[in-house]
Amino acid sequence: MRYAVIMAGGSGTRFWPWSRQKKPKQLLKITGKSTMIRQTVDRISSEIPPENIYVVTTSFLTDSMKKELSFLPERNIISEPFGRNTAACIGLAATIIFKRDVDAIMSVMTADHIIEPADVFLRGLRCAEGLAMEAEVVVTFGIKPKDPSVNYGYIQRSQDGVNADGFLVYDVEAFTEKPDRATAENFVESGKYYWNSGIFVWSVNTILQGIRKYMPALAAGLIRIGESLDSPQESKVIHDEYKRFENVSIDYGVMEKISNVKMIEADFGWDDVGSWLAVERLNSPDQQNNIVLGKHCGINSHGNIIVGDQERLITTLNVSDMIIVNTKDVTLVCDKNNAEDIKKMIDVLKEKGLNSYL
Repeated sequence: MRYAVIMAGGSGTRFWPWSRQKKPKQLLKITGKSTMIRQTVDRISSEIPPENIYVVTTSFLTDSMKKELSFLPERNIISEPFGRNTAACIGLAATIIFKRDVDAIMSVMTADHIIEPADVFLRGLRCAEGLAMEAEVVVTFGIKPKDPSVNYGYIQRSQDGVNADGFLVYDVEAFTEKPDRATAENFVESGKYYWNSGIFVWSVNTILQGIRKYMPALAAGLIRIGESLDSPQESKVIHDEYKRFENVSIDYGVMEKISNVKMIEADFGWDDVGSWLAVERLNSPDQQNNIVLGKHCGINSHGNIIVGDQERLITTLNVSDMIIVNTKDVTLVCDKNNAEDIKKMIDVLKEKGLNSYL
């Protein structure tokens, strides 16, 4: 049977101060009229029934997720006691699904991607599921790079691909973590490297075998968790095991080591909505080329990203290429070219003990 797991535990620090610890990016309406997590669920709900859609999130977001996704069974909102990166997150979800269905095919995606059109993505998902069912392979999606970005991991594909249901499918030769600029430029120029979408499809048995082989400590903890599921000790066992888990991504822990990986060349639009600049890509500008989400009045103000609400007016005068965000307790003013440095501000606030603003 088909299952989907949506990873929704991130804090979205690059969208601060709009994105906060208690209301991170996946619970915001960054584009469109619904939250990013709701858009992700809606994208797949025509193919995968609600009882087979799982969301993994952090303990302090669990109630918000249950409220936002009230149409999902409560038990399908999986709460992690601590953030331990994607290997633990995926392993926990796979363990829970495996107990329910040992033959499950599991798709993994994140809660904060924009993917369009949905019907093409769903065709790709069906193609990946077919490949995962036919053989013990792991399937991922590669995004043709638009530029030599240093913000994404890369997938190196084989020379020749085969056609499967209208998609090109390649063997994966290597995964590479975020490279430096020169390396990224070489990757893009070669034509054999794709952005790593972070979308995976596999049988639960295949991924759990991979974890057992390459991350035995994690596997041992997951076995103990699996034995505790549906018992009075379940929450305590998950809590105790998570304290011991390493903070390791599934890419580094498993994907870079296994050999049975296929990559589908994505034939759909994809944006990971990784920073404030994504707001610029995903929303229409006003007559002065500003992206405005809120109430704004400006004179000679061009190319700005301006975010607020409909109650408080933001005014600008002779300001260009800035990010201006106003919330009830924080105002951010930042040069657009330095958007990535917002994460540094988070560190400064922590150092100064200003945790209530995070």
